[in-house]
Amino acid sequence: MEDKEDAKRIVFVTVGTTSFDALVKAVVSQDVKDELQKRGFTHLLIQMGRGIYFPSKCDCEDGSLVVDYFTFSSSIADYIRSASLVISHAGSGSIFETLKLGKPLIVVVNEDLMDNHQCELAEALEERKHLYCARPQTLHQALTKMELKSLVRYTPGDGTPVARIIDRFLGFPDD
Repeated sequence: MEDKEDAKRIVFVTVGTTSFDALVKAVVSQDVKDELQKRGFTHLLIQMGRGIYFPSKCDCEDGSLVVDYFTFSSSIADYIRSASLVISHAGSGSIFETLKLGKPLIVVVNEDLMDNHQCELAEALEERKHLYCARPQTLHQALTKMELKSLVRYTPGDGTPVARIIDRFLGFPDD
């Protein structure tokens, strides 16, 4: 018999410290929730930051997707670790924390921000098949096309050679 905790498949959504109501609204739309459930996910946990849109919580004893949210946490690493899928804003901290933990990731770009460096980062990582990239209005489409097994695990670079060059330049001895 399967343990109830083992059967739990969590989608963790994070918007960081900003407000990204468009993402929150997109993940709680019925078509997105239906697609998540169709793919075997059981829980939707949203870290909603400074947003003013509060979705309806659902304990969903009827078997539908459980929905819960919170505003902030001192660390989201444990939430990411427990997730089967992460849907994140395009902040580099959230992206790389998720990739380092080896979790499948959909990055949703906030087009209301002034510059597009986040978009460039997300698209470059999508080209390398480390994650999927979407906009709030294309999230459902990204979910229907996603094949998590096709993602390539991200391997962080080794900064040691660069640090050695900087140390030598500054006059520090080699270890």
